[in-house]
Amino acid sequence: MKQHVELRNHPAELHKFRLRLSISAGFVLILLLILYARFYYLQVIQQEHYQTLAEANRISISPLVPNRGLIYDRSGRILAQNYSAYTLEVVPSQIKDLEATLNELADIIEITPTDRQRFKKLLKESKRFKSLPVRSRLTDEEIATFAVNRYRFPGVEIKARVLRQYPEKEIVSHIVGYISRINDQDLDQLERDGELHNYRGSQHIGKIGIEQSYEKQLHGITGFEEVETDAAGRSIRVLSRTPPLSGSNLILSLDLGLQEAAEKAFGDRRGALVALDPNNGEVLAFVSKPGYDNNLFIGGIDQENWNLLNKSIDRPLNNRALRGVYPPGSTFKPFMALAALELGKRTPEYSMSDPGFFSLPGVDRRYRDWKPGGHGRVDLHKSLVVSCDTYYYSLANDLGIDNIHSFIGQFGLGKRTGIDIEGEVAGLLPSSAWKMSQYKQKWYAGDTISVSIGQGYNLATPLQLAFATMVIANNGKAYAPRLVKQIQNSQTGEVEDIPAKLLYSLNLKPKNLEVVKNALVDVTRPGGTAAKAGANAAYTFAGKTGTSQVIAIKQGERYNEKAINERHRDHAMFIAYAPAENPKIALAVLVENTGTGGSTAAPIARQVFDYFLLGKPSEAAIAQLAEPAADHDHNHHYHDHL
Repeated sequence: MKQHVELRNHPAELHKFRLRLSISAGFVLILLLILYARFYYLQVIQQEHYQTLAEANRISISPLVPNRGLIYDRSGRILAQNYSAYTLEVVPSQIKDLEATLNELADIIEITPTDRQRFKKLLKESKRFKSLPVRSRLTDEEIATFAVNRYRFPGVEIKARVLRQYPEKEIVSHIVGYISRINDQDLDQLERDGELHNYRGSQHIGKIGIEQSYEKQLHGITGFEEVETDAAGRSIRVLSRTPPLSGSNLILSLDLGLQEAAEKAFGDRRGALVALDPNNGEVLAFVSKPGYDNNLFIGGIDQENWNLLNKSIDRPLNNRALRGVYPPGSTFKPFMALAALELGKRTPEYSMSDPGFFSLPGVDRRYRDWKPGGHGRVDLHKSLVVSCDTYYYSLANDLGIDNIHSFIGQFGLGKRTGIDIEGEVAGLLPSSAWKMSQYKQKWYAGDTISVSIGQGYNLATPLQLAFATMVIANNGKAYAPRLVKQIQNSQTGEVEDIPAKLLYSLNLKPKNLEVVKNALVDVTRPGGTAAKAGANAAYTFAGKTGTSQVIAIKQGERYNEKAINERHRDHAMFIAYAPAENPKIALAVLVENTGTGGSTAAPIARQVFDYFLLGKPSEAAIAQLAEPAADHDHNHHYHDHL
């Protein structure tokens, strides 16, 4: 009988199979549980987080740069405006060979050597900026040409920008100033001021003048736009928009017509003129010659033009009205005369004999008058009309430097006036304490003699002299000079007046003021040092001439203008106000290296007065003023204050 052999243990295999199946099923189940847990974590617990990230990938925020506020003169004539233009810009970080890219771009769009210089200068100054302009104001043809070749230039793009323009250029450059590209220093300052967020997308910032001092009002508030983008970052649609708020418009107190008249009166001469309204401190004219084209700075000035301006012997970038310091010369004498009367050192009736020089008691050295042989008998009135030096030498010795310093300091000399643009310098009205602190030396009587005629350590800016003249003109009231008269909301058109700021009122005796003011009127009449400028005027005006020495003349030597380098010749000065009975304008004029105040500076003031009070310069006056200087003028001061 054949025996049956069991070849497989089916029950055991079945058990093993079931065991494996259970393990596999359990493993799959565990994996499913893990997957489910992860799914739950991502979809439920982290839902908000990942939704935000997804939105960020899909939506980008673009800043909307506000339009910068405009600047007008008091009559509504535009001084700074905006215009739209297309610019060719590159992102240096996205370009491997910048020079090669510029060369290739130059084949399809004109890029001049000046454009290249300006771009390289910007590249050095603006390392943190992504996009820098190579060319502005592209033509339609250039835009179309670039669009066709766009694929060849990764990192290069054409952008629409709002640019600034200054139509009056040199005439108002020292007042309006300019905007220029934001550099790293500006970004650091904005960050410190907590303003950086408001400058996202902005390319420019005010650098000097009104543009700098009123940057906050002019810039406006940046808006934002939520834009949906595709995977390549291209915009698909705008989701939401917060519009920018344009900056405020500024209306200056400046009279552009008067400014032009003053510029014309100066001609090619270097100097400064500041005219104020004595009733409120408004700046009517603010001239600094020469000026410069402030449009050059907007896109970043190129090296060639920068060198021309920066190295010019005429220093066109120097704001002479605000930062130029000069010995005030004889324009200092009206303040000395008031000090004499107010402090009781002189009376109007007191007179002295002027032999043509003054000597300190017990000292042989002579301080000479500008007129050889002297002026004879001189009282206070005559001392101003003929500008007698000897009278003031004697007076200063009686007053003493510290009385001069404390009294005349009340008229703003030696300190900043607080005008509403930055950069003003203080000048210098010396005192014994100042000399000790500055030079560790005591004050000598001879120092005081020089100061009395506006020389020696004495230094003032044309703005300070105009301010001091304003204080005399309005009988002691000192208003803060200001250039911005009104601020206009560019959205609503609402205009906010900036009120006049009365700094203080001097308590001057009316009879003393009258004595000095009467003498200043006679300065412009026959016999006075500004008689030529005052001839045939349709109104009465008061003034004082001055001649400011640039180099000292040793005792025994004579001033020979023709033998001196033109840059070392005297400065001509004139302070004045008009009409004398009810002043509407007070000014100071400085003309560099042109001699006497009566022959050069006073005629400029006359033309400015004629324009302001009569509507236009008197043709007869201009013709008369063009004649050679008469001898009724101040000559050169001779003294040995060194």
